[in-house]
Amino acid sequence: MKTFTIGQVAREAGVGVETVRFYERQGLIEEPSRRASGYRQFDEGVVDRLRFIREAKELGFTLNEIKELLSLKVDSSSSCADVKGRAEAKIADIEEKIRTLQRMKRALVKLTKACKGDGPTSECPILESLDGKKKS
Repeated sequence: MKTFTIGQVAREAGVGVETVRFYERQGLIEEPSRRASGYRQFDEGVVDRLRFIREAKELGFTLNEIKELLSLKVDSSSSCADVKGRAEAKIADIEEKIRTLQRMKRALVKLTKACKGDGPTSECPILESLDGKKKS
């Protein structure tokens, strides 16, 4: 079996060396064996696992959710329906975040329309709104 240094693993997986160390501390990848020289010696399966983690993060999964997905991946009693359920829950989470961002955008658009962009900041309707003050 081929082994890699931490730099090689990071390069192959498309992540940084510090990311590899972080995932190791978080328990997402196992602590590798060490050579006599003290250097870490990663097996090629770690590259695939890091790519999995990277892809899952790009889809919005948290590290805890990724741990769950990784557990499902190796649990022979798990089914595709279990994974689909996690993905559907993530979709619902993303949709709620989108609704929240849309509300934030509407509020900011309303505030910027109320501001003429001139005058002192003491009379700025945006700042007044953030202070909770009403314009008299």
